[in-house]
Amino acid sequence: MGLLEDVAERDGWRCWVCDEPVDPGKSVNDSLGPSVDSRTADRKAKIAERLAHRGCNSRKGAVKVVIAWPDRLHVVEPAPLSTVATRLERKGGREMVARCPTRRDAQEAADWLVDRFSRLVPGLPVTAGIEPGGGQFLVILATGRR
Repeated sequence: MGLLEDVAERDGWRCWVCDEPVDPGKSVNDSLGPSVDSRTADRKAKIAERLAHRGCNSRKGAVKVVIAWPDRLHVVEPAPLSTVATRLERKGGREMVARCPTRRDAQEAADWLVDRFSRLVPGLPVTAGIEPGGGQFLVILATGRR
């Protein structure tokens, strides 16, 4: 197996940027085709290469990567997840990432975040907690490291 196939298998054929499936049958020249995103600029990253769609990989070179929150979640002031991921990966600890109007909304966001981070930063054990505050519910991401 080559590097592309190894990285793709490890990442479950899912783009780390948009979290959508990557079709192994697409040409590597197609915008939806597979590519290896080298994160060598981030020397502290635990995983040097990640799978991305060719188009997602190309766009991120021109603009900062934005990890989108799903429209179905009811969150206020959602944190930029790529920034949160970088900080948690480097330093550990905990971060408040969103406010939600109801506990149910916060739980849905927390569940999504734990699932998303399992692919965004593989190998980093992330948990999500919910804390009431100011008539809303705060969603907090945490790692075991501090």
